Amino acid sequence: MIPTRISKDEVNALPLGQFEGEIYLIDQLEDVEEVVEFLDTQPLLGFDTETKPSFRKGVINEVSLLQLSTSEQAFLFRLNSIGFPDELRALLEREHILKIGAAVHDDLKGLGKLTDSFYPQAFFDLNDELRKIGFHNVGVRNLSGMVLGIRISKSEQVSNWEAQELTIKQQRYAATDAWACLEVFKKLRGEGYLDELFQ
Repeated sequence: MIPTRISKDEVNALPLGQFEGEIYLIDQLEDVEEVVEFLDTQPLLGFDTETKPSFRKGVINEVSLLQLSTSEQAFLFRLNSIGFPDELRALLEREHILKIGAAVHDDLKGLGKLTDSFYPQAFFDLNDELRKIGFHNVGVRNLSGMVLGIRISKSEQVSNWEAQELTIKQQRYAATDAWACLEVFKKLRGEGYLDELFQ
């Protein structure tokens, strides 16, 4: 049985876990097309974004990183370097690919500010959907604890996502968030927890 609630202490007692697959950093426009062609063949993708934190009132930074993950590979698009290319935008508008994230509304709103037209399709928000089926605690960290039995480090969350070079630690953190959403979904769906949401 997968628990539907978890305390902070219970999360902290779990072993640390992270994405261990291949990470691809895309910061050149010419690399986007090939990556998007590959991602277009995937039925499911983990999804997340990162934005450089602002510590000043009224200052909101633009989304700097978009993460899309399969179970084995994570692709980190540095939007602050390449913008929001049409191919990437079109991928997020495809109906045949289910993109899975947590609190995706804010991520999509942030991406929408980078372009004059963006119509995201087929997004599954773990936070919204899992509340409907009785989960009391949501968010990537809680869900990873309850469903995957791991604790995800949040130490890089407020780091500088617009830095000239992203550290290996930043890359691993960013990949883990998108990958964990995908793995939580796959496990819950495989064990029948999501049946009523997909009738």
